[in-house]
Amino acid sequence: MRKRFVASLALSAALIVGLSACVSAFPNIAIDTSSNAPEVIDPALASFYEQELTWTSCIDATDTTLQCASATAPIDWADPTSGTVSLALIRHQATKKNSLGSLFVNPGGPGASGVNFIRDSLDYAVGKPLQDAYDIVGFDPRGVGQSTPVTCYTDPAQTDDLLYGIDSAPRASEQWIAAREALSRDFAAACLAHTGALLAHVDTVSAAHDLDMLRYAVGDGHLNYLGYSYGTLLGATYAEKFPTHVGRMVLDGALDPASPGTVVTQTQAVAFEGALRAYLTWCLSQDDCPVAGDGTVDSALQKITALLNDVEESRLPPTGSETRTLGADTLVTAIIAPLYDKAAWSYLSSVLAAALAGDAGPVFESADWYNGRDSGGTYLDNSTEAFLSINCLDYPSSPDPTRWQTDAAALAAAAPVIGPYFGFGDITCANWPYPATRAPAPIVALGSPDILVIGTTGDPATPYQWAVNLAGELSKGHLISYTGEGHTAYNKSNSCVDDAVTKFFLAGVVPPTDPQC
Repeated sequence: MRKRFVASLALSAALIVGLSACVSAFPNIAIDTSSNAPEVIDPALASFYEQELTWTSCIDATDTTLQCASATAPIDWADPTSGTVSLALIRHQATKKNSLGSLFVNPGGPGASGVNFIRDSLDYAVGKPLQDAYDIVGFDPRGVGQSTPVTCYTDPAQTDDLLYGIDSAPRASEQWIAAREALSRDFAAACLAHTGALLAHVDTVSAAHDLDMLRYAVGDGHLNYLGYSYGTLLGATYAEKFPTHVGRMVLDGALDPASPGTVVTQTQAVAFEGALRAYLTWCLSQDDCPVAGDGTVDSALQKITALLNDVEESRLPPTGSETRTLGADTLVTAIIAPLYDKAAWSYLSSVLAAALAGDAGPVFESADWYNGRDSGGTYLDNSTEAFLSINCLDYPSSPDPTRWQTDAAALAAAAPVIGPYFGFGDITCANWPYPATRAPAPIVALGSPDILVIGTTGDPATPYQWAVNLAGELSKGHLISYTGEGHTAYNKSNSCVDDAVTKFFLAGVVPPTDPQC
């Protein structure tokens, strides 16, 4: 969930959870991605597909563990003469001879940097068996990070106002909505002024076309792909557009391509509230749970609701070196950020304890981590700008304030604690310079080989039902369920999930049924 401005698709966390055991045995059902037919490239696109990538060390002249390159893509794939964008890549070469080719990895977002993900968290991104067998390739999609980026505000204070600003008018009032619209129009105008024509072409379909070009440029006949969170929508979109180019594909923490933005937001709000309940069950088993109340989850939820109401009405003034005033929206962000990973639950307890004591510092620390802001007020990347820009093209929004009110009421009813702060997401995209280019619909990917879809039962950011839906929509989708908490499962849950993914990528082994990890 990225604040209150847009139907939300959350960023992947980068914390490691404990492993537990789950045993499963699969028969050797293999896929065949070979093809003897030569690939035919549209002559108008040949200069992009056939470009040579130059890989150089990313660390220093003596360390070639990681290599970086850049590729060129057209701004508009429908008009390849319209101008170009640069795409940043990083790779870790296979550690064993006779590699299986490249494995492209996307960490999610939209807006998360695949280059940074592989550079900083290679072992978190993929397990050692895959590092041995594949060249692991991270990439920044168009508009993101070190690729040609979406740029909006150049003054961090403006981004602070966007993410942390507090409206004086009552929430959901006409004055409050008018202020939200004015802020959204200002943000959209800044994005258009500083980004230009690219702003109309950072949609997921365009990124999928980039991915096919990159697949060809690294010399692979088929795309091997591991996508987390939003990366599952990018992977599924690729499979729909280029089904015969799919190699081995795993989609972990799936989005449902058929869900419209309002459904995405409500389903996610309910899932975050469910994760909050799971956290509170754990918290109440500890000696120092800050919201213990009478010892029940419902009582603890009431204390959190009361805390949010108090901060909504009275705010928390700056404390210590912190100069910002804390509002309820930022407190919600600070609460949901640790819910991505069970290992961060103790940190959430410290955030809640601080807020109850009137100390805004730890609350801002949690929200700043989520928003990519350092303690000096600098934003470390353009993930907020990219997130909003991509989603506004991927999800149609309603321009009707009456609809906004109705949807907000439904959110509050479905998730009474945090749902009220997830509403009015359509405001940003209703004021965007370009209309949405993707209509939510099932993705079938007819003609693709087998695709593994992983869902975690307690995932707050990409609810489990989305994985069930996507696996059912895909013509050759296979569901792997992980019973647990947190966002995504491969390489951070248990051996059952890890073994299934490893066997699939290394040997094409497909589980005959859901192994129920």
